[in-house]
Amino acid sequence: MLPRWSRAAICLYKLGSQNNMELRRDFCFVANRSYENVAVAANDSAEKDFSTKPEVQLNKMFWTKPCSLALPQGSPLRVEEPKYEGIRHIIFKLLLFYSKESKSIRGANVVYRRIVSQVDKPAIYNGFGVFNMEKTFKTTFSLLVLHMWLYLRRLKEDGKEGVEFGQYLYEIYNHDVELRVSKAGVNLLLTRWMKDLEKIFYGNIVAYDAAMLPEAKYDELPNVIWRNIFSDDGLSKPNDAAMGAVQAMARYAWRECSCLSLTDKESILSGNFMFSSLENPRYDDHVRG
Repeated sequence: MLPRWSRAAICLYKLGSQNNMELRRDFCFVANRSYENVAVAANDSAEKDFSTKPEVQLNKMFWTKPCSLALPQGSPLRVEEPKYEGIRHIIFKLLLFYSKESKSIRGANVVYRRIVSQVDKPAIYNGFGVFNMEKTFKTTFSLLVLHMWLYLRRLKEDGKEGVEFGQYLYEIYNHDVELRVSKAGVNLLLTRWMKDLEKIFYGNIVAYDAAMLPEAKYDELPNVIWRNIFSDDGLSKPNDAAMGAVQAMARYAWRECSCLSLTDKESILSGNFMFSSLENPRYDDHVRG
């Protein structure tokens, strides 16, 4: 899996540089205006000025006690189902707008936008980024897979309904990745690249699941994160500087798993939740759990 990933990532990165194309956070598959709040949240994050932020204190991040990620009632970031009355309600009902499948598709679109918004946050990447990662196709794709895994893992708690919802989400994710690959400059043999990326996706999911098993070693998740996200070849070992970022991301993943488990089912399936902040904490905000 690793050699295949290296070939795919290097080729996509080179093609992306040759075409001078940047990956974007917003995609065209959500047309309903009720999803605008999600896009606004992503744009606000991108427009923040990081030039005045202090040095990142990785050792102080992601130690706080896990909590629900649900957005409170009245939050401007919530996305509510449109409520129609009278003849409009009847027409939309006849069009199956209120069917379980339609509601699931709308919810999955909102969820995916939450994931993309988190992955595209400038706070992750180089400069004043928390993890000081270069924003390339490889790193963005790897973080996208990590957050898909976090969410899909939570869906397992909802049984069959969660599995069915996950399938809608995966289809949206797959379409998004295809767009990203095309924008990176790959137009020929697109199907082959998508198959390779699909194998990488499932390989990463299996590795993350194994790292969360009760019998897994404590350093298993950091090792998997290093191989899947930070390492160029999947074989080298991180130096001291890189290890701090790797361990911080592992703490983030552990904490998000707990936070998502504490988030109610309605918020999970409607997309009315937000991943934890990636802002650099102040010294007096640090609370060890």
